[in-house]
Amino acid sequence: MKAEDISKIVIIGAGLMGHGLAQEFALGGYQVSLHDLNEELLHQAIENVKANLIRLTQLEMVTEDQAAQVMDKIQVSAVMEDAVSEADLVIEAVTENLELKQKLFRDLDNLCPERTILGSNTSTLLPSKLATVTKRSEKVLVIHYINPPYLIPLVEIVRHADTADETVTAVYDLLIKIGKRPVVLQKEVPGFIVNRLQVALLRESLSIVERGIASPQDVDTVIKTSLGQRRGFLRF
Repeated sequence: MKAEDISKIVIIGAGLMGHGLAQEFALGGYQVSLHDLNEELLHQAIENVKANLIRLTQLEMVTEDQAAQVMDKIQVSAVMEDAVSEADLVIEAVTENLELKQKLFRDLDNLCPERTILGSNTSTLLPSKLATVTKRSEKVLVIHYINPPYLIPLVEIVRHADTADETVTAVYDLLIKIGKRPVVLQKEVPGFIVNRLQVALLRESLSIVERGIASPQDVDTVIKTSLGQRRGFLRF
């Protein structure tokens, strides 16, 4: 499958990340099905998307016409079988629990068409742990967005040993198409790139304080008024 073959995208999980992912792909012009077992959460997800779009419109990051089209492209479903029956790409954004995600991937493997790529928005779990419970390991990978997904350009694509090059390229090209800045990890490593860099900064910050080089308040000031601000500017 190539990026141009992807037309129907499904997001599993309508929480903090899920509604943002649905919003991103819908804003990119794709039909999106947002699934969650909790219908109240689905309703809240739509309200969250509307609120996000109002703010983005006020900031002139999207036009009013673009915002209006987004809501027409997102459908919600509390029945997973209905949501994924025609999916080209599924991205799950459920709780960070390996057993829960493995059960979900087993179900998706049985319910989705053979062509469907299965992605996980996990920030901690390795894709091989999810691929092993499916019969399509070559179509399984991690697609790790950073919160809030509609503001942060970066997306980490994490492949495992059996992920097909075609799968990686399709997802990479799709993300480029909707305006993201994807990077590809050629090897599975715990924490991926973003989390490892964040932990390294935290570790060094604690070391500076413990060694009496600077106070916690001054370390906070350095981060907030230099690296933190630079990071904020680079988002846009």
